[in-house]
Amino acid sequence: MITQDQISSVLDHPVYDSNGNKLGEAKHVFLDDATGQPEWVSIKTGLFGMNESFVPIKDATMVEDHLEVPFAKDKIKDAPNVDVDSGGHLSEEEEHRLYEHYGIDWDAAWSQANQPGTGGWAHSGDTDTSADMRSAGMEQSGDDAMTRSEEQLHVGTERQEVGRARLRKYVVTEEVQQTVPVRREEVRVEREPITDENRDAAMSGTDITEAEHEVILHEERPVVQTEAVPVERVRLTTEEQTDEETVTGEVRKEKIETDTPDDDMRDR
Repeated sequence: MITQDQISSVLDHPVYDSNGNKLGEAKHVFLDDATGQPEWVSIKTGLFGMNESFVPIKDATMVEDHLEVPFAKDKIKDAPNVDVDSGGHLSEEEEHRLYEHYGIDWDAAWSQANQPGTGGWAHSGDTDTSADMRSAGMEQSGDDAMTRSEEQLHVGTERQEVGRARLRKYVVTEEVQQTVPVRREEVRVEREPITDENRDAAMSGTDITEAEHEVILHEERPVVQTEAVPVERVRLTTEEQTDEETVTGEVRKEKIETDTPDDDMRDR
């Protein structure tokens, strides 16, 4: 349960749903007029935080630097849009719509808030205030000073998946040419005259006869074999690159004009 002392820790801090999804940042905390206890928190959602969603804060908890609410993101996103009056109040009708959306028993909540000693809820006609709730931090005093407010543009970043890269290995066939030397045998006829050294070998046969002598020739031929060998290792890595992008958003600001008697005199 969030107390008044924790309001400063809630405002402008991240808000997460029951599933751990970031919803946005807490913009306002609305208090019960009678008890002063936090009842609702408005969350800036959407692009540049231009939308506000109301969520019950009674069962929310502060975890480190963010607020966790016990509702899912889709439930909060579909919450009805309500208006806050100039005094920072929600009307009873709008609060009733929010209770119905979040499945909270309005009658039971009403009875609990109006038990003896609790102070009850303030309503039109019961007190000087005009509605049920007021926003924490909004002026409630009778000071004559006027506060001028303006919206500020807060730009953040979120991490999104933009693509995937993968390694895929496949086989292709290509022709490779390589020149290798090959040897072969050729027939060469050698004639030698009869000399004293070879005469005995020449005269060892018959005088005149038919004869035949065969020589076997050899040659080398290319033989192709393939062998699978590792040649390199490939992996995917990521590296961060920082770029600058300019974003544009609309902000509203209040201006104060003065209307004094001196202005009337100058006009004359």
